[in-house]
Amino acid sequence: MPVLTTDAESETGIPKSLSNEPPSETMEEIEHTCPQPRLAVHCVLFEAPLFEWPKNPESFLSSKGARKTLTAPAPFADETSCQCQAPHEKLTIAQARLGTPVDRPVRVYADGIFDLFHSGHARALMQAKTLFPNSYLLVGVCSDDLTHKFKGFTVMNEAERYEALRHCRYVDEVIRDAPWTLTPEFLEKHKIDFVAHDDIPYSSAGSDDVYKHIKEAGMFVPTQRTEGISTSDIITRIVRDYDVYARRNLQRGYTAKELNVSFINEKKYRFQNQVDKMKEKVKNVEERSKEFVNRVEEKSHDLIQKWEEKSREFIGNFLELFGPDGAWKQMFQERSSRMLQALSPKQSPVSSPTRSRSPSRSPSPTFSWLPNKTSPPSSPKAASASISSMSEGDEDEK
Repeated sequence: MPVLTTDAESETGIPKSLSNEPPSETMEEIEHTCPQPRLAVHCVLFEAPLFEWPKNPESFLSSKGARKTLTAPAPFADETSCQCQAPHEKLTIAQARLGTPVDRPVRVYADGIFDLFHSGHARALMQAKTLFPNSYLLVGVCSDDLTHKFKGFTVMNEAERYEALRHCRYVDEVIRDAPWTLTPEFLEKHKIDFVAHDDIPYSSAGSDDVYKHIKEAGMFVPTQRTEGISTSDIITRIVRDYDVYARRNLQRGYTAKELNVSFINEKKYRFQNQVDKMKEKVKNVEERSKEFVNRVEEKSHDLIQKWEEKSREFIGNFLELFGPDGAWKQMFQERSSRMLQALSPKQSPVSSPTRSRSPSRSPSPTFSWLPNKTSPPSSPKAASASISSMSEGDEDEK
């Protein structure tokens, strides 16, 4: 395998060529002991995590039925440094993508501030981790002093930013107090093969692009930025909606001193919170009143529909009873005819025999007690008067 020559270096001290000739001094073949990617193998059969890879992990997984899981945060570089004594040959990007070398992972380095760690950071680290089939991702995080000097004030301090990176699943190792500009000594110390970062020139510390010498050495691998999310965007949202967040934190129990809010602003924010509560109550009352009105309207429609149905039924029953051909008219006619028959009975026949005289009495003038055929009683009163006169006649006759 080709090794680096000691004199083949660029002006920056970064090796830039490979030598196909063996080194001048014979060297025994030394096995690589570089740290492996942070994937803890958890064996299902033994229920015990194995924090070191077996020599043949794929056969181990297939034979033991194990699965790969993350069980601990990424270590710091000063706690787990690469002490491998084997020659660390320089790789090209094409070789690394083909899986060369097979006896060690490709060591990829990504650095940044990582303030307010968000999905854009995580996606960039994911891209750096998946650049090559077998890669070991080292992430350098700059300290507060360097960041405040070259970039500006941070929301999270350096300890919080270190911890945020340790708990990202794509990170294998975290380098604290990383340099602002990468030096050959730093690259050699951590045995870095490639540097991953977005391809936009990063001007800082008096340089047009702090990664220029890395690009010239063929060690730079670009990643893509995630649009729509950045630390500056998040800070801009907070500054834009400062009153909202200040009022929210006052409502949650933070003091005005902790929020660096003046006495007048504190009273203003608390008053605004009370106004918002009243608005919310009014809004709830309006919503409830609307619901009540809607229910009443629905019920009124139902009542009107039922009233219309009942009114039609009532009118139909009324007409059926009192209409021109209704049952009431027929009943009235029947009753009227019965009354007329009762008041005007049928007359006796003409050939009926007259009453015989009594032999013991003297003859008296005869007269008919029946009403005249041609002059029927004009009214019930007349009929009753004739009947009473007839009865009086009978009384006299007796």
